[in-house]
Parts: sequence; structure tokens; C-alpha cells
Amino acid sequence: MNDETTYKLFKAIEESPATNQRRLASNLEMSLGKLNYCLKALLDKGLVKAENFIESNNKRSYLYKLTTAGVSEKAAVTLRFLKVKMQEYDRIRDEIVQLKEEVKHIEESL
Repeated sequence: MNDETTYKLFKAIEESPATNQRRLASNLEMSLGKLNYCLKALLDKGLVKAENFIESNNKRSYLYKLTTAGVSEKAAVTLRFLKVKMQEYDRIRDEIVQLKEEVKHIEESL
């Protein structure tokens, strides 16, 4: 599981802790199987815990919570994900500058 997937899953759990896997998968635009695999990995690592949501009429709903270790890992993942996105931004910005220069040279030659 990569940092982007982990970050998005942590964020979705924090925003909507009382949910089910089908809803989480839909919100994250991933297959139910992939979500199940990712969630199980976080549960196995002790980063997330799941409890039956007693007040729910839908007994397949759970209350997902980040553990203390999960909160720490979310902070670390968020920083790593931000660095990757900043590098992508810098690369795209540089590419845009290059493309603008190419267009300028093309227009001057016409």
C-alpha cells in the first residue's frame, strides 16, 4: 500500500468513522477487495481499530478509529505524501515553463 492510499484511507476514517467497507471503497474510488486488503493491513499493524457500531441498524457498519500509533503514522504519511506532491508540482511547473518557451519560439518563427 502506497502513501497516497494510506493517507486517503486515514483521512476517510477520520472524516467518517461510523461507516462500512462498501461506503469507504466507494468514497475512495477503489474496489471493495482493495479496500478490504488495505484496511486489514492497517488493522494488523495496529494503526486502526474497528468496533461494532451498536447504535447502527446496519450491523455491517463499524466504528473505525485511528489508534495512537495510527495518528503518529498518519502524520508521517502526510509529510511523505506532501513531499511527493511538492516534487510533482515542481516538475510540472518546470515543464510548463519549458512549454511556454517552446510556444514563444514557435510563434516568433511564424
